[in-house]
Parts: sequence; structure tokens; C-alpha cells
Amino acid sequence: MPADKYKELLDCIAKKGKVAVAFSGGVDSSFLCYAAYQALGKNSIAVTIVSPMLSKSELCDAKKVAEQIGIEHIAIEEKTIDEKVAENPRDRCYFCKKIEFGKIIQVAKERGISAVLDGTNIDDESDYRPGLKALLELGVFSPLREVKLSKAEIRELSHMANIPVWDKPAFACLASRVPYGQKITEELLFKIEAGEEILRSFGFKLFRLRAHESIARIEVAKSERSKFFDEQILDEISKKIKELGFTFVAMELEGYEMGSLN
Repeated sequence: MPADKYKELLDCIAKKGKVAVAFSGGVDSSFLCYAAYQALGKNSIAVTIVSPMLSKSELCDAKKVAEQIGIEHIAIEEKTIDEKVAENPRDRCYFCKKIEFGKIIQVAKERGISAVLDGTNIDDESDYRPGLKALLELGVFSPLREVKLSKAEIRELSHMANIPVWDKPAFACLASRVPYGQKITEELLFKIEAGEEILRSFGFKLFRLRAHESIARIEVAKSERSKFFDEQILDEISKKIKELGFTFVAMELEGYEMGSLN
């Protein structure tokens, strides 16, 4: 039962004494911040890496959630993209996590905190996630996975705790919109973020804008595809996204699928 797992989660976190939570503003890390604060109060902090790969909407959500929970929120500015990450190899996430969690660990040490937590859940084991290897090497602890909490259970518990992002769709970092091997630049990430804000402004909830060089490929949830059956909406979205610098705008007919570029 989710309630039993939650109790086990609190005990698991409390045993760490002091913790720093890697906080992106998504469902999992928001719930983990809540649990950490319930278990340890001011002996817990939330740390967000503010890089070109984190969308402004995610950062905004992180700030709001941290304020509601009451947990101390620390933002670490990362203004550039590491060269190896920018090359975008298939194991890009490994190098990215190694860098970002290295910085979180450093901040934690400065606060006298030895335990760094991340929001990996039990469902994440079924997807291609090279970043998990980096977390293992760095000694990062994943308590949600430890107590075998699934995404659905985390959403249920988050709803009960009135965490505002409980029903928020999953949004990975902006770099996940770029096919492996295609160089990642700040300019490209800006175009992707702006394109996704356009989709959000039209009322779409679950979406991705995949950038294939000069082509913007739109994915929306299967249940939302019918919204495109309107010539005016098609024309307006295409025009706005082309204004960002894309030559062509295409739609994935089968709809959004998590990790479709893996």
C-alpha cells in the first residue's frame, strides 16, 4: 500500500540525519522534497541546478513548490553547457549527471550534509537511463526507488499532500529533445523551449518539440492529437514555430512516447 511505503520512506530519510535533495520541480523530486522536510525539517535542503537545459517553467514550479513545503531552496547557476554534454553522445546523461550532482554534493558538504537524494522511482528502471550509473558512482541515494514507489503511487501520495504538481506531466531536460549525435547549443535549447511554450499556450498538456536540425517535430499525447484537426490551429502553430528559426514543422502521427529518441 502507498501509505505503508510512505511511512517506510520517512524512516529511510530520517536515518540519514541531514539530506540535500536534487530538485528539478517535477513530480518525483517535489514529493521527495516534501517527504524530506516531513522527516527532517530544517535538516533538509533542496538544490536546483539552473542550467540552459532547465526550462523556465520547471524552475518556476520548483520555486513555488519549495516555498509551499517550507524547505530551504538553493539554486546553483550553470551558465554554459559542458563540451562533452554538448556533443550529445548516447550516454550524454551520464556525463551531465556526473557534473550536476558533483556540484550538488559540493554544496551539501559545505552545509555539513553527507547524504544527497534524487527522485528516481521504481518505474525508471524500465527506461534507458545512463545517468543512473553516474548516481551510483557518486553515492547518490534514491529513496523512492528504495521503497519501491511507482510513479502512480507518488502522484497519489502527492495529491493527498496537496503538492501542486501532483498531476504535472513528466518533462525531462530540454536536451532530451535533441537526437543523439546532433550538437546541443544554447540557441537550440532556447528555440525548443520557446516552441514548447507555444504548444502550452494552445492548451496542450503533454508534449515535446523534437529538433531534427531545421525540422521541428511535434509530439503530443495521443488523447490530445484531435486538437490539431483544425486548420487555423495548424497554421498558427506552424507559423509561430517557424518564426523561431525552424524551416519545417512536422507532427508525429502516433503521438507522444516517452524516450522516443532513445
